[in-house]
Amino acid sequence: MIEPGKLFQLEGGQKRRKLALTFGALERDILGIAEKGTAYSFPNLPRAEYIRQITKLLLKDPKLPQEAATELQTLMQEEPLDELRLCNCARNHLLAIIGTFPAEWDLVIAPHPTQTNADGTTKARDFFPGVAVYAEDIRSPFNIGSIFRTAEAMGAEKVYISPCCVDPQQPRAIRSGMGCIETMGYERLSLEQLPDDVPVFALETGGTDINSFEFPKKGICLIGSEELGLSPQAIKRADYGRVTIPMKGLKASLNVGVAFGILMQKWVESLQN
Repeated sequence: MIEPGKLFQLEGGQKRRKLALTFGALERDILGIAEKGTAYSFPNLPRAEYIRQITKLLLKDPKLPQEAATELQTLMQEEPLDELRLCNCARNHLLAIIGTFPAEWDLVIAPHPTQTNADGTTKARDFFPGVAVYAEDIRSPFNIGSIFRTAEAMGAEKVYISPCCVDPQQPRAIRSGMGCIETMGYERLSLEQLPDDVPVFALETGGTDINSFEFPKKGICLIGSEELGLSPQAIKRADYGRVTIPMKGLKASLNVGVAFGILMQKWVESLQN
């Protein structure tokens, strides 16, 4: 890892690339999976303080959006510092500036017929009343588009997104959403602004097996970011419980859009039965 003073001397794109690599190395160090020779090694500077210092360097970047700067400043002020979340957010904001996004690829878009009524008017969308999803801090345009596409296909009524979710109007999101973003629409809300008169549950590890989970007739399912899952605040907000998809593979890892698709299929089955 590079001393903050040396990072400060770099310029533009080189500084951004070095910072992104540094935040990635810090994430691996925090998780205890750092490669040999890449662990944090500044004995006179606590790791948390190092993270704060290099985050301050990022905050000076003129291309950093104000919304992103506000999120980073808020995370920096938390005590105790959530080192992993701050590093992850900083790295993802850097990747967005650089023009690289995690977990994204192109789709082959197949044509599909327009649904119309006999009199030529547009057919109304059918859905399960009160069924909604809340996407927290999804960074990939592909993933957010995929979530909208699944929500529309499976009959969700609403999509909510957190303040720091990628913009659903991003071209890659629109492409992967295949028109469903426009069809569904969305509301950008904080966790505190979610309706408090419906059950809220989380799709996250460590919960009730999806095969035995009792899905509500109406409710909001919380799904988290690609790399960190749901925040502690979101887990706390999930007053109805936590549902988990059992897996047998060595990696035991699913793309967030795929996981949401499995969740929606099970929820729909429970509603139909």
